[in-house]
Amino acid sequence: MAKTTSRSLPKVMTLTDAAVARVQAILAKSEKPVLGLRVGVKNGGCAGMEYTMEWATEAKPYDEVIEEKGVKMLIDPKAILFLLGTELDYQTSALKSGFTFNNPNQTGACGCGESVQLVAAATQA
Repeated sequence: MAKTTSRSLPKVMTLTDAAVARVQAILAKSEKPVLGLRVGVKNGGCAGMEYTMEWATEAKPYDEVIEEKGVKMLIDPKAILFLLGTELDYQTSALKSGFTFNNPNQTGACGCGESVQLVAAATQA
């Protein structure tokens, strides 16, 4: 009989404390029930892909559901390989504030920062 081993899989995404605080603050002001934060990627922008974020009121088939520090995220199944190992942060500076994706699968970005170049995690050397 063959011996089997198991290994823990890396989380698709994690959130910093700042991102958790911001998501919770926004959710506290929501006028309708929200299940969590839906995160994905789509083709677009000058660099080729864009991150997407929206409020989810229900889970879609095959969503990857992650609960991190009390915040529920629903990851689009088509985006999992592009987001594997990503940290979602929230940063505030004198000129802007917003969510940022610290993604090890990102190979480039456009000058304005709105779109990115991503490779699937499974294809990296």
